[in-house]
Amino acid sequence: MGEREAVISLSKVTAELGGRPVLRGIDLTVHRGEVVALLGANGSGKSTAIRSVIGQVPTTGGGIQIFGTPRRRFKDWARVGYVPQRTTAAGGVPATVTEVVSSGRLSRARFGLMRKADREAVTRALELVGMADRAKDSVDALSGGQHQRVLIARALAAEPELLIMDEPMAGVDLASQEILAATLRTQVAAGASVLLVLHELGPLEPLIDRAVVLRDGCVLHDGPPPKALGQHALPGHDHVHPHTHAAAEPIRTGLLS
Repeated sequence: MGEREAVISLSKVTAELGGRPVLRGIDLTVHRGEVVALLGANGSGKSTAIRSVIGQVPTTGGGIQIFGTPRRRFKDWARVGYVPQRTTAAGGVPATVTEVVSSGRLSRARFGLMRKADREAVTRALELVGMADRAKDSVDALSGGQHQRVLIARALAAEPELLIMDEPMAGVDLASQEILAATLRTQVAAGASVLLVLHELGPLEPLIDRAVVLRDGCVLHDGPPPKALGQHALPGHDHVHPHTHAAAEPIRTGLLS
């Protein structure tokens, strides 16, 4: 592989939460135009790794670069779209779908003023995720899958070069998963780079160039995605799931990983 530009580079990164080591020296690179999935059991450090990239979790060692710039000096966050884990509580003031997606454009809009180009980008993002018809609805009225599609539209509204997504498929119905996969395919075709945490590969599998499997805060595998035999085929995924029969809706709040 030729020397492609690295849009994200983690080198020997360590991090702890509440004094407990969560990342134990991980190396991780995402090259331009690449789709990299972070996999691993709950508690393996996947979300912490993602959140260390965007600066939500302080690191205790190692280095992180974004677009070749050390993260602490990186200022151009308009180039990065972030989709956090969807939590059940929307929290705060009920907002409309358009308002939530417009917030993703504020990094581009000068002084917070939405221009025609900003409004058009918001509309385009809503069309991409199939939510244009719900633009004026309150997000409180949406299903989990629809809410997740709005969070993804918010990230896309800024027309980012790099998308960072934390479990975008968690608790999302299959129809929404298919829409999200198609949306991502569009972004990647347009040249975006993607780093995402997944619980299992699902409909995104054909899009994924590389899988990085974490276990106990260390990289266990970095290479082609493990062949699709469900998540139990993942290296290190050997514990018993108490909820295998209820696989349709993962019993997870998203707060613990």
